[in-house]
Amino acid sequence: MIRSLPSSPLYKGGYTLYVALFFLFLVLPLVAISVLAFNDSNFIALPWKGFSLDWFFANTDDRLGLFHDEDLLISIWVSILTATAMAILSTIVGTIAALLFEQEKFRFKGLLYFFAIAPLVIPGVILGISILLSSTYVGNLLETKYGIDAAVFSPGFWLVVFGQFSFGATYAMLLVGARLKKFDPTLEEAALSLKATRLESIRYITIPFLKPAIIGAFAVTFLMSFSNFNTTIFLIGSDQTLPVELFSRIKFSSTPVLNAVSFMIVLFITIAAVANLFLSRNKK
Repeated sequence: MIRSLPSSPLYKGGYTLYVALFFLFLVLPLVAISVLAFNDSNFIALPWKGFSLDWFFANTDDRLGLFHDEDLLISIWVSILTATAMAILSTIVGTIAALLFEQEKFRFKGLLYFFAIAPLVIPGVILGISILLSSTYVGNLLETKYGIDAAVFSPGFWLVVFGQFSFGATYAMLLVGARLKKFDPTLEEAALSLKATRLESIRYITIPFLKPAIIGAFAVTFLMSFSNFNTTIFLIGSDQTLPVELFSRIKFSSTPVLNAVSFMIVLFITIAAVANLFLSRNKK
């Protein structure tokens, strides 16, 4: 829609209605699940039976709130640790890969770039199964032939981290690479002409320029890891992440404590987004 061109009232009304319905479609489920977190009912859906904070603070035989549910709290902590480790690893490797593909010329660059972005088109289920089978084979081989018990190849925390890293690094590489395309290479050339080493020019010129993209890549990969289910379900060990814990509970018709967890996640993301908006405005 070009604002400078005249348009009929019907077009304007239809456009406004479309935008309103689009955002309503996005926001309404989040609002519904947030409201139901305070429903004084033993069921996760309607009807509304009154306001209650039981699903956050209750600790009785009939109702167990979020802040007293040890299994849920452990799963949240496991998800935070997993997402942090995966985001750090993905951001570092993705940034290095972006620098490599955008600034260097080498043999088989196109082929390697194809393999780097391949996880984006591979379904997460297939990715999880293939990583599980490969790691199990390698772990059994090390144990039978060399007597090495490598726990990293068994389902558990680190296998989940490396499994999610397989696609997280790709997203980080694309985010940093998009920022790097706007970089002026003459800045590095000027630094090199002033006797700076290649590493120093990257450290003091390129990395500061890429800082917003690096922070964004960390945030995106953290959220992707925190909410990932289809790959994690095949690699998880005894300590479950939050999405897997929620899935295991919803199968057997759990209580509205699931709504309470969802409300806290929505609240955290909303506060982070608003804070980022104000910080961005202040910087401008």
